Amino acid sequence: MRRITIKALLSEAQAGQEVLVKGWVRLHRSSKAAHFIMLNDGSCVNNLQVVVDPNKVAVELLKSFTTGACVSIKGIVVDSPAAGQKYEVQATELELIGACDETYPIQAKAHSMEFLREVAHLRPRTNTFGAIFRIRHNMAMAIHTFFHERGFVYFHTPLITASDCEGAGQMFQVTTKNLYKLEKDENGNIKYDDDFFGKQASLTVSGQLEGELAATALGAIYTFGPTFRAENSNTPRHLAEFWMIEPEVAFNDIKDNMDLAEDFIKYCVRWALEKCADDVNFLCQKVDNELVDRLKFVLEHDFIRLPYTEGIKILEEAVAAGHKFEFPVFWGCDLASEHERYLVEQHFKCPVILTDYPKEIKAFYMKQNEDGKTVRAMDVLFPKIGEIIGGSEREESYDKLMQRITELNIPMKDMWWYLDTRKFGTCPHSGFGLGFERLMLFVTGMANIRDVIPFPRTPRNAEF
Repeated sequence: MRRITIKALLSEAQAGQEVLVKGWVRLHRSSKAAHFIMLNDGSCVNNLQVVVDPNKVAVELLKSFTTGACVSIKGIVVDSPAAGQKYEVQATELELIGACDETYPIQAKAHSMEFLREVAHLRPRTNTFGAIFRIRHNMAMAIHTFFHERGFVYFHTPLITASDCEGAGQMFQVTTKNLYKLEKDENGNIKYDDDFFGKQASLTVSGQLEGELAATALGAIYTFGPTFRAENSNTPRHLAEFWMIEPEVAFNDIKDNMDLAEDFIKYCVRWALEKCADDVNFLCQKVDNELVDRLKFVLEHDFIRLPYTEGIKILEEAVAAGHKFEFPVFWGCDLASEHERYLVEQHFKCPVILTDYPKEIKAFYMKQNEDGKTVRAMDVLFPKIGEIIGGSEREESYDKLMQRITELNIPMKDMWWYLDTRKFGTCPHSGFGLGFERLMLFVTGMANIRDVIPFPRTPRNAEF
């Protein structure tokens, strides 16, 4: 007999049907009249209740059906008298596939998120993390579908690079050199001539620069892959390894870029509500009871588009009226999450796209405005998250780009290929980056970014 998933059984099976199910025991309780086994196979958030007549099964076999055990069960589908479940299965044959003893760390009780991070290799077996990782899969599918339907090309940018897109220097080095015998030149600098790539190489912080190259040939592209930041930030919003989605579009200006970002986010949120309803509703009940309302709220409201200067004015007026921020507010400051969330959650009460930032706090490649002080940058700000998307119209002028690079003393000896796009048929273009885990935080209601990626990489943590 072919196995049926619990998801298919609950949605497609009929009473009286004989089925074969396999999965892991979540709970086993017993009485004199019957044993009740709650089974889950990962196909959905719902457990399947299996009822076993103890007079028809060997006692020792039943004892081995402990929490965490992997089992196979044949039985008959019957209407369930219990509330909240359509069917249950009356067992006719039981088989133990993989035993699980009492040291199994995820027993049928509440566990803290901190504890579950310590057993991240097993936490997908919990209802909460099963729901999160099924939603993560669906969000990846939504992203690819959105761009594919709009004619974008999925473009693969390198993970190993010799360039620092953000100019921050917070990169993980990649080397085959013997770290105990590093040769240095007369200036004390490490010599990379004998290294694998013949130069200093690192893990990428962004695929944007290579994405710009592709956009100036293919028109509209997107990247979706892992990126790395060697930033010593132990916060609920930062990871050392995370996934980024970065579309880049030729001939798009900043307004086109904002329209694309809003359409993209709404598409993903709608996908979550429509295709992940059971998992989202479960997380709404167990993790964040405002989750569904907040997701619908994003769909029902146009995003406010607000210049940075006006945003600062609103924040300064809030301070004057007695609102307390941990970090100071002034024109030229890089807004903290508390500032972003105030604009979204308390002032406008809807998502905000903040534009026209001071050039001193933004990257070298952003197009400068006519005022000489600001650039055509944009950040999409969301409730509970703060910044979820960052992007800009790119500077297409070779002379202006070189002037900015010189002002910032950015070493460009390995970036000749990037500058060529401004020499050979330059064109206006725009793009943005969305941290996949930031999107996951929003659509799951989770509070810590470590809990929306299977194996989080953070300072002093590279387990599993």
